[in-house]
Amino acid sequence: MSILFSRFRLRDVEFKNRIFLSPMCQYSSADGMPTDWHLVHLGSHAVGGVSLVMVEATAVSLEGRISPWDSGIWTDQHAQAFKRIAAFIQEQGAVPGIQLAHAGRKASTDVPWRGDKPLSIKQGGWQPLAPSPIAFAEDYPVPREMTNEDLQEVVSQFVAGARRGMEAGFRVIEIHMAHGYLLHEFLSPLSNHRTDQYGGSLQNRARFPLLVARSVRETLPAEAPLLVRISCTDWVDGGWDLPQSVEFSRWLKEIGIDLIDCSSSGIATGAVGLITDAVQAEQILSSGQADVIIIGRELLRNPYWPLHAAKTLNVDVAWPSQYQRAKPH
Repeated sequence: MSILFSRFRLRDVEFKNRIFLSPMCQYSSADGMPTDWHLVHLGSHAVGGVSLVMVEATAVSLEGRISPWDSGIWTDQHAQAFKRIAAFIQEQGAVPGIQLAHAGRKASTDVPWRGDKPLSIKQGGWQPLAPSPIAFAEDYPVPREMTNEDLQEVVSQFVAGARRGMEAGFRVIEIHMAHGYLLHEFLSPLSNHRTDQYGGSLQNRARFPLLVARSVRETLPAEAPLLVRISCTDWVDGGWDLPQSVEFSRWLKEIGIDLIDCSSSGIATGAVGLITDAVQAEQILSSGQADVIIIGRELLRNPYWPLHAAKTLNVDVAWPSQYQRAKPH
């Protein structure tokens, strides 16, 4: 019996297998609104056999976008626009999920295929927010240090985003605390130089991300899983590292977080990064290194990877009726 294709449960949500689509930015939204691209992109993965289809980093505020073309959920109109996408994913037997994000000091940039360069105000950019006025890189603008009022506003934005996500039909919410974006910026000593209760010790640096997580958890129904993505290390001496990630994950578990990407601390975990082979994925699960496999770029290359992985592992899974005549025997 394949572990990769065994069922998995978080709270009241059951997943038909342990293959999750990683949230990957498409930079194809208009004013934060999902487009037909998102319906086809996300829908193809639901058809392709993953059990969780996670929408890309979706900004909880206008200034929280990575680029002007990011997905957003800062109004009720955004939630309404996502409804048909979430419904289609559900109809294909997959669970719809959405990742809530705020880009912090990495906001206001161009799309990757034009170089990821910061955008000036004249180019449609804006001044980013951050825990401390430290630019992400030499050519990036200095962000504005967040006040206590800013912090409370961002908490409210994440809470509102989670509520709208539920209204749109998503059954899983994930909070983005990785990749150098706002909540990771609070965690890392490299980007957080605050001298108030939100900076300094690990406990202080974790205070604001934990406040966001706790507030979102409290607004979600008890049956809805809440996930958190973290980067386990900054790969820089004196930065965020694995021991801090483990401790932080313990605190997240205490407030009701159900799964952590890229961490281990006695809580359900998802392995992500350069997983391309069915046997490799099976071995990660069978060795106890993770509970689910979260795949990104390999699913961009082949949205039907799960169907082919099942064949490799000699598991008979259902294909969509429309594709039955192509199923290998």
